[in-house]
Amino acid sequence: MKIPQATLQQIAALIEADFVGRSDFAITGLNEIHCVEPGDITFVDHSKYYAKALNSAATTILINKRVECPEGKALLLHDDPFDAFLRIMRHYRPKEPVVQAVSPTAVIGEGTVIMPGAFVGNHTVIGKNCTIHPNVSIYDHCVIGDNVIIHSGSVIGADGYYFQCRADGYKKFESFGRVVIGDNVEIGAMCAIDRGVTSDTFVGEGTKFDNHCQVGHDTYIGCNCLIGSQAAIAGVTRIEDDVILWGRVCVNKDIVVGKGAVVLATSAVDKSIEPGKTVFGTPARDVRKQWREQAALSRLPELLKDYYSKR
Repeated sequence: MKIPQATLQQIAALIEADFVGRSDFAITGLNEIHCVEPGDITFVDHSKYYAKALNSAATTILINKRVECPEGKALLLHDDPFDAFLRIMRHYRPKEPVVQAVSPTAVIGEGTVIMPGAFVGNHTVIGKNCTIHPNVSIYDHCVIGDNVIIHSGSVIGADGYYFQCRADGYKKFESFGRVVIGDNVEIGAMCAIDRGVTSDTFVGEGTKFDNHCQVGHDTYIGCNCLIGSQAAIAGVTRIEDDVILWGRVCVNKDIVVGKGAVVLATSAVDKSIEPGKTVFGTPARDVRKQWREQAALSRLPELLKDYYSKR
């Protein structure tokens, strides 16, 4: 998430943190470790991930231990980086109440139809010639392209499912990112596409969703994909162009489904899939291998009967 340029000293004062680095060191964004770039702050609160954060593209690291600062970077020192990071996020993107069905800050393109019972949140942009069916909810800061159809009951931009386990229960990592949907996308009834936590959940041009689909936070879905009914895609996953996920497919987090891959119905994907590959099963593997194994397994009762009859 980009922010108006701030200095290290300004951010340190905001969260009551010590800092290491030039007081005028520039900060231009806030992001989690998987999507950082130069100018960003990222946070780390566990020694297991110190090296990853310090060696990432982020140029300011919010950390709970005094460590050597990498060259060209800065540190913010705070006892609770998780809470401090949330405080910064809330400062730059505060939650705003909405008291009417379509926020006056929303931008709606020419020819777009928003049907009764639909909700459009603050600072959302919807393109031209879209159809937003009854009881659709589009949360704040979402961006919808041209010629998009969203069917009844779908929710675009709800918070990501992101909690940190603590001694006193689960601490919610609030979501401050966006959902960005390209042109000519169709989203079926009762789908949920969660916003990014710090960046964007993205759906590319021409992609089509059936009903009852779930897309987790910070996930990227490419162009011209087909997503079957009841598919569930976890957060921080990359689905490349022209992928087909048939009904009731589950895709784990932090993996890549390569361009043109096909995942057959009821499969569970727990590892990245090569481009053009067709997979099936739980866990999903090459479809021909799975079918051969199932064919062999179906013969097992007959083989056992024959074996014991000859003993």
